[in-house]
Amino acid sequence: MPINWPDRYAPDRVAVRVHNEIEIAAPPVRVWAWLVRAAAWPTWYPNSSDVRIEDGAPQLTEGVRFTWRTFGVTVRSMVREYEPGARIAWDGTGLLMDIYHAWVIEPRAGGSWVVTEEHQNGLAPRLQSIFMPRRMYNGHQVWLQRLKAQAEAGPPN
Repeated sequence: MPINWPDRYAPDRVAVRVHNEIEIAAPPVRVWAWLVRAAAWPTWYPNSSDVRIEDGAPQLTEGVRFTWRTFGVTVRSMVREYEPGARIAWDGTGLLMDIYHAWVIEPRAGGSWVVTEEHQNGLAPRLQSIFMPRRMYNGHQVWLQRLKAQAEAGPPN
């Protein structure tokens, strides 16, 4: 299932692209349940903090705005794509950066295949790609590994 990139985030128009994927021995509905509960990310994904969903919503939904800290930067995001159990994507702006982060969950025998990809523009991503070229890839790999552990352990409360 391909990612639906908005024009300004198309692969040939961005400064930085990072792609990660993982197999998870849990059904897509359970993976999804962990992923959309953004306010709980800091309890299991160490590269996130201060997640606040607009209007105090309990989870991410289509069109919802949220702010959070990741990679040491405060990011203001909005969910732009939302297909329950299958895909979610949000854009985001932070200090000298403009991002689009997409997730695709596909059912597989025995579980799910999860792909996450982020495209970035701006000075901060360009500098990071020069001075810390694997930082975002490594951070997203931790996110996937922690998502795998959570989903395989059971559904969220």
